[in-house]
Amino acid sequence: MFVVTQAQAAASAGFYLRARPTGFAVHMNASAAHLRRVRELADKTLCEAGVDTGTSANVQLVASELIGNSVRACGDHVPLVVEVDAEEDGVSVKVHDPEPELLPSRRPVALDDGEAESGRGLGLVDILAPGWQVLPTPVGKQIVCSLPYDEGDGRA
Repeated sequence: MFVVTQAQAAASAGFYLRARPTGFAVHMNASAAHLRRVRELADKTLCEAGVDTGTSANVQLVASELIGNSVRACGDHVPLVVEVDAEEDGVSVKVHDPEPELLPSRRPVALDDGEAESGRGLGLVDILAPGWQVLPTPVGKQIVCSLPYDEGDGRA
């Protein structure tokens, strides 16, 4: 007899979800549709974990930016692992891609620079998740962020 697990039920072509008590991990091929699903999952999962809506919105923004950077570095449909977890003092966001050599740049770009064509996204990540880091892995790199809960809001 074959038993379907929750994770298998949530799987679809290029998208495999592993639910956790206060978060999730998704193995996915990057696409606009999968990015929408990650954003929806983050909102739903964090809401159920009691995370305030402001922090949830910030998590969605940071995850979108990191996924977009991975696509710019590695190309469309790159295989990624995206993890989101509500923790004691904030929400952890991790995006893993297979390209260890193409690292995000921390070059400063003014967020209000109307002339800049790109480069604002990591500035936003710096503001929302100070201290983010890039960790090498055996099969690529992982961007690791921690977004603190909104002051006074946090987890319900």
